Amino acid sequence: MTLTSSAFAQGQPIPKRHTGEGEDSSPPLAWSNLPAATKELALIVDDPDAPSPQPWVHWVVYKLSPELTSLKPGLPRKAELVDPPGARQGTNSWPNDNLGYRGPMPPKGHGVHRYFFRLYALDQPLDLPPRATKDTLLDAMKGHILAEAELMGTYQR
Repeated sequence: MTLTSSAFAQGQPIPKRHTGEGEDSSPPLAWSNLPAATKELALIVDDPDAPSPQPWVHWVVYKLSPELTSLKPGLPRKAELVDPPGARQGTNSWPNDNLGYRGPMPPKGHGVHRYFFRLYALDQPLDLPPRATKDTLLDAMKGHILAEAELMGTYQR
């Protein structure tokens, strides 16, 4: 399974428009080579370099159809999405405005941060309501992950 973005390559900087300093717009993502038994996809984006006890969560998306091969850029920050149909977004680590994608915004002078986009292929659909947290999603996925793909981008202020 592979995960890519037309906005940035593996290990390269995430463009400003996809950060908190820019438009804070989710980047385009594409994937391929899903396991044949995939019933649902889920995506988690986090920053392990954040000065917080846990990695800072930037995006939680789930209930993605295995028929999908990509996410377009700039998904709205809504709990339930119309496009892609049926997709749900969870909460991120921000104290407010914490639904959907929030882009990189590391503290100034904190150096380069890494942002891990992880796509999971699942062997069954999940029964999670909108606004699930990363931890709730991870718990629901236990024992059901067929494959995982990772794309890492960087950003520094």
